[in-house]
Amino acid sequence: MSAVLYGVGLGPGDPDLMTLRAHRLIAGADVIAYPSLAGGASFARAIAAAAIRPGAEEIVMEVPMSTARAPAQAAYDTGAARIAKVLDSGRDVVCLCEGDPFFYGSFMYLFARLAARYRVEVVPGVTSLTACAARAAMPLVARNERLTVLPGPLPEDELRARIEGAESVAIMKVGRHMAKIRGVIEALGLTARAVYVERASLPQEVVCPLSEAPDDAPYFSMILLVKGGDPWL
Repeated sequence: MSAVLYGVGLGPGDPDLMTLRAHRLIAGADVIAYPSLAGGASFARAIAAAAIRPGAEEIVMEVPMSTARAPAQAAYDTGAARIAKVLDSGRDVVCLCEGDPFFYGSFMYLFARLAARYRVEVVPGVTSLTACAARAAMPLVARNERLTVLPGPLPEDELRARIEGAESVAIMKVGRHMAKIRGVIEALGLTARAVYVERASLPQEVVCPLSEAPDDAPYFSMILLVKGGDPWL
C-alpha cells in the first residue's frame, strides 16, 4: 500500500506547458504508463519524451479508436492489471495523460479501477479548453457568466438546445462531427461569434473563424462560441 500511482496531466501538447511537478515526477519515475492508439504512436509519450529517463520501464496501453466501448474498456482492464502488479511490488507508477486527468482524460478509467485499492495522486494539467481560449485570444466567461462544455458527438437536436440555452460554449471532440456542428451554429445565426481551434499549442496549430474552418477536422479540435462581448474580428 506504500506505492503510489500518479496520474499526471501533460497539458495540450507543447511540452513547455507541463507543470513543474509533472516534469519532476516523470523525470524521476522508474515506471511510466501511458495510452497509445492500437498499432500507433502515443501522443502522451511524445509530449513527455524529453523528461523520461533512459531505462525507465514503460507500460503501454493500446487503446483501439472505436465507437464501441467494450474494446477500450478491455484495454484499460489489462493496463490496470499491469499497473497493479507493479504497485504490489512496492514501486510507484507515473501514468501520463494528455491535458488534465479528470477533464475528458484517459486516466479517469484507470482511477476507477485502482483508486479503491491503491494510493493515487492526481497532478492537474493545462486543459485543452483553456489552451484553446488562450491561443484564440478569446475570454470565455466573466463575473456571473456560465460556460457550457459540449461533446461534438451529441445528437443534433440536443446540441442545438444546449447551445440555445448557453452563454459561452466550448464544443470538444469535433472531428467527424464538423458538418453537423457547423450546421447547428449557422442555423442559430451564431457563426460570426464562433472560433475554430485545431491542435492548440502544437506546430500544426490552426486558429480561425468558424466560417474559414476546414470541412475535415481532426479529433484534437474545438469550437469556441461566446454569445456576448466582442465577436471574432
